[in-house]
Amino acid sequence: MEAKLTANEMWYVTVLEDITGATVKDCIKGSDEIIFVVKKGDIGLAIGKKGVNINRVKKVIGKKIEIIEHSDDPVAFVKRLFHSFRVEDVQMSNGDSNTVRVYVDERDKKMAIGIRGKNLSKMKMLAKRYHSIEDIIIA
Repeated sequence: MEAKLTANEMWYVTVLEDITGATVKDCIKGSDEIIFVVKKGDIGLAIGKKGVNINRVKKVIGKKIEIIEHSDDPVAFVKRLFHSFRVEDVQMSNGDSNTVRVYVDERDKKMAIGIRGKNLSKMKMLAKRYHSIEDIIIA
């Protein structure tokens, strides 16, 4: 996946990499947040002990930040997209490798979907961008 970054996104990448030492694979500027996809194994560097690194980056950038750890495995990547929620299982749909079913604890379903589907839409966009997944179904 070859991402084309704007000048602003390249600046965000530089800030995160300089402060944390993590390698950024992608940066997506949303309306109210910046989403970084970091190299597999670099999530700990990006966040830092007790969140010190991510908080320093937030202070410099002045926006909400989300960091996702990349994986070449589509199921593992989708699990990482849902890291904030109690995920019971993630499965590729039988016969349709472009659909993933995510089994989320009943207590977290509303938050996983988000207000007006915002969280789910963001996760679908990232899953499609990296693994050509057309749909994510929360079960």
